[in-house]
Amino acid sequence: MEIAETVESSNRFELLVQSITDYAIFILDTRGLVASWNAGARRFKGYEAHEIIGQHFSRFYTPEDQAAGIPALALHTAETEGRFEAEGWRVRKDGTCFWANVVIDPIRDPAGVLIGFAKVTRDLTDRRAAQEELRRSEERFRMLVQSVTDYAIYMLDPVGTITSWNSGAERFKGYRADEILGQNFARFYSDEDRMAGLPSRALETAQREGRFEAEGWRIRKDGTRFWAGVVIDPIRSPSGTLVGFAKITRDLTERREATRALDEAREAIFQSQKMDAIGKLTGGVAHDFNNLLAVIVGSLDLARQRLSTGADITRYLDNAMTAAERGATLTQRMLAFARKQELQLRSVDCIGLVRDMADLLQTTLGTGIAIETRFPLTLRPAHADPAQLELALINLAVNARDAMAGSGKLIIEGSEIMLAANEQPDLAAGGFVRLTVTDEGEGMDAPTLARAREPFFTTKGIGKGTGLGLSMIHGFAQQCGGAMTISSVKGEGTSVSLWLPFAAAEAPAAPPPIASECHGSDLEHLVILAVDDDDLVLTNTAGMLEDLGHTVFLAGSATEALAMLEQGHVDLVITDHAMPGMTGAQLADAIDEKHPGLPVIIVTGYAELPPQASHRLRLDKPFRQADLAGVLRRVRRDAPSGRLLQIGVDDGTD
Repeated sequence: MEIAETVESSNRFELLVQSITDYAIFILDTRGLVASWNAGARRFKGYEAHEIIGQHFSRFYTPEDQAAGIPALALHTAETEGRFEAEGWRVRKDGTCFWANVVIDPIRDPAGVLIGFAKVTRDLTDRRAAQEELRRSEERFRMLVQSVTDYAIYMLDPVGTITSWNSGAERFKGYRADEILGQNFARFYSDEDRMAGLPSRALETAQREGRFEAEGWRIRKDGTRFWAGVVIDPIRSPSGTLVGFAKITRDLTERREATRALDEAREAIFQSQKMDAIGKLTGGVAHDFNNLLAVIVGSLDLARQRLSTGADITRYLDNAMTAAERGATLTQRMLAFARKQELQLRSVDCIGLVRDMADLLQTTLGTGIAIETRFPLTLRPAHADPAQLELALINLAVNARDAMAGSGKLIIEGSEIMLAANEQPDLAAGGFVRLTVTDEGEGMDAPTLARAREPFFTTKGIGKGTGLGLSMIHGFAQQCGGAMTISSVKGEGTSVSLWLPFAAAEAPAAPPPIASECHGSDLEHLVILAVDDDDLVLTNTAGMLEDLGHTVFLAGSATEALAMLEQGHVDLVITDHAMPGMTGAQLADAIDEKHPGLPVIIVTGYAELPPQASHRLRLDKPFRQADLAGVLRRVRRDAPSGRLLQIGVDDGTD
């Protein structure tokens, strides 16, 4: 019974072995002769059983392996060590070779006597071809990376240890592969960056966000620094496990230096252009102010001479005042240009404004210029700042006079224009008042006309104009919601038009400002502390205040003013803003702390005060006595009841 079961089991095992086609499974006797042959052996070795049984298995080896005694060595190894396993080339019946994995195990009887060998062979040709292709691909990639010299390309393990090193890294970091492999990449960072944790933060960012990119200083082997662009990408296994990082570094030192040199060159060009513009501005402003000062000085000198003889000096005083007012206007224009002072837009009667300017224009232009106005019987009000519009027209008239060399006809005309969309560049659809100033001068050629609106561009020569006139007029018109256009023909003259939008119907034209009369009798007697570091200005301010009937104490600095306030009480303080040490705005803040409620008026020649002082009462330079009286009335009106009833500074008497 047991023998029958053993035979049946052997038959089943034989059927199992014979059915396997992916492995060659056969038995060798102790001499290496083939004793059995399965379907797998027949499939990829090519021999039928009757062709190979009884043949020596060495015929499956290449001639080189046979000559080297490899078959005998394989059997000896299996017998002595209990197993032989190897891979190598084997030969089919048709002479072709295949790559085989071979395992040989000894077969022994129950007494341990060797009776043969079990040999299992697997055809790995396809797998080896795939591995070989992968190896060649990796080799090509390695050669590619290694040949790159402009980039340091190397691998890091998950904690930042360097595991590969290319020639680019060696070239500009200075380390050979045998010097740096196994080291942490943090050694390329400066001491301060390592202390700040930048290396570890770079790896954390790459792992978390999928990429890290930055620029910064890195350290070479010799201790010198270079400016590097760094990219770190995480490397993950197919399952998503982090296995390391790919790090690419580029030396950007030369690019950074070139960029810095370019920036410095641009800055130098900009500085040169700025200084050229400042030179033109300074020359033009000096020319204009010298003209005004010549009128003021000459008129006052004549007035002093005539006063000694008892002659009427009103004419000369009026001339000096007119020139001074023009100087104030020029200063306001410069402040408006530099600080973009807000316009006081309102409804303006352009016919009335030009009519009221007639005498001023004629005086300004001289008798050689014939002024002709062309206006319809009625003209809708324009939306503009009347003071700035008047300045713009004066500026255009002066330009026209200069273009005509002081002799010719100047035409000022106005009209109403309705524009459709896109009919006029830079203007929206709607109604506009167009004011045009036309001269008979030399005109402009195309290149000059194209640059006419540029700031600081002038054809009058150094010292004969700021080059800001047309650019400021252009900006003024745009702030009003309009535009400025210029048409000119060389040798025939120029026309400059201001396009100003119609004023809203509900906004009546503002009446021209009327200077407040200078009367001190309607103000109660006040004790005033005047502060200014300029003795001439301080004396002049004090004279105006005293002429209004007030008692005035003088301080030449903010420190002196605070000391005087500690000695007694005053009704208000009027202080200049631009003073050394402590400005007028700072003095006002100090007064608020020590003497809360004491009114402070800040006198300034700037277009605007510091933001923290913008809420304070201000008086703009230059000012007349009437302006001073007006701001005092405002202080009196706004002050709490009884506040302006203090006595003067204590003089030590009872």
